[in-house]
Amino acid sequence: MTLRSIFTACLIAAAAFAADADKYWEQRVSLFNQLPVTQNDIIFLGNSITDGGNFEELFSRDDVKNRGIRSDAIPGVMKRLDQVTNGKPRKIFLLIGINDVSHGLTVDKLAERYENLVKAIKEKSPDTKLYVQSIMPINNDFGVYKGLKGKENTVVEFNNRIRKIASDNSVTYIDLWPALSDGKGKLKRNYTNDGLHLTGEGYRAWTNHIRPYIDE
Repeated sequence: MTLRSIFTACLIAAAAFAADADKYWEQRVSLFNQLPVTQNDIIFLGNSITDGGNFEELFSRDDVKNRGIRSDAIPGVMKRLDQVTNGKPRKIFLLIGINDVSHGLTVDKLAERYENLVKAIKEKSPDTKLYVQSIMPINNDFGVYKGLKGKENTVVEFNNRIRKIASDNSVTYIDLWPALSDGKGKLKRNYTNDGLHLTGEGYRAWTNHIRPYIDE
């Protein structure tokens, strides 16, 4: 196989992956259209890490709803935000941004996108209690996500900016690293099987860490 044919095959595979992600996004959005948010709800809003969590069971609460979509990024959440904010939920737990990091954006651009999203949530649903969660640690020892290779410092810098955005906009910042990172700042190996997404143990550690904010 020539280099050109390998490159072409990679482009075709990437296009197929993107098309699949778009279809999944549309499927989830269409489902959420049938499941309106109410003022009593606690919403988990984010990407695949949120998508994979059975929060109503993890918290043993029927007022918790999952609005995560695999492969989503900040612009995708912004596009579907009205589905959440129109219902004026009691709380929103936001976890978004790692896919934006993998797209090679600068920290300044990441922070700009994130702050625009925070401001939009506050404007559309001012009485909702917003909790912005830090980007979780990653573990590139698994070598799965090439777009995140060497991006550890970007994640740390982005989290510093998210903390400041939370302070500037009077919303609650939750640092997830004490619960999920090892002594080297990596996602604990027993909490993941690919360096990014969580195993059951990882979800339990995450939800135990934020439980006081759920219950307050």
